Amino acid sequence: MQRRWLPTLGELIDRLSIHQLKEVFVPEHKEKFSSEMKDITHDIDEFIKENDIKLTGEMLRCVIALAQINEHIWYNENEARQGGTQDLERLRLTHGLNGLRNRLMNKIMYLTGQSERHDPKTDCLAAEFSDWLLSILEDDNG
Repeated sequence: MQRRWLPTLGELIDRLSIHQLKEVFVPEHKEKFSSEMKDITHDIDEFIKENDIKLTGEMLRCVIALAQINEHIWYNENEARQGGTQDLERLRLTHGLNGLRNRLMNKIMYLTGQSERHDPKTDCLAAEFSDWLLSILEDDNG
């Protein structure tokens, strides 16, 4: 039986970014994450080949921003996991960053012709987090 729901390129890139963080920050499972990243990069390569995707500067900016967002989310969640401060401000920022993360994945889907798979549920950042507003998303097509 064929699979009916495959991850989009944006979702694969997002997962790769998260696994890269885990390879560094969870060293006791480094080999597992390394192996899974090989599978993810294989699937990314196959997607690029099958869909004749051309790398553009705009796509690269989305990838870099996605990695940056994931790292900041990681630090916030790690702080909470270790019993650190769980203030409302940090929680609100992480929630807003997840919204940006979804918008970046939507943008990658748009750039690769998969806009029908976009996630319509993306939250906006509160005004007090305006430093996180990304110019790559100003002309948001995703």
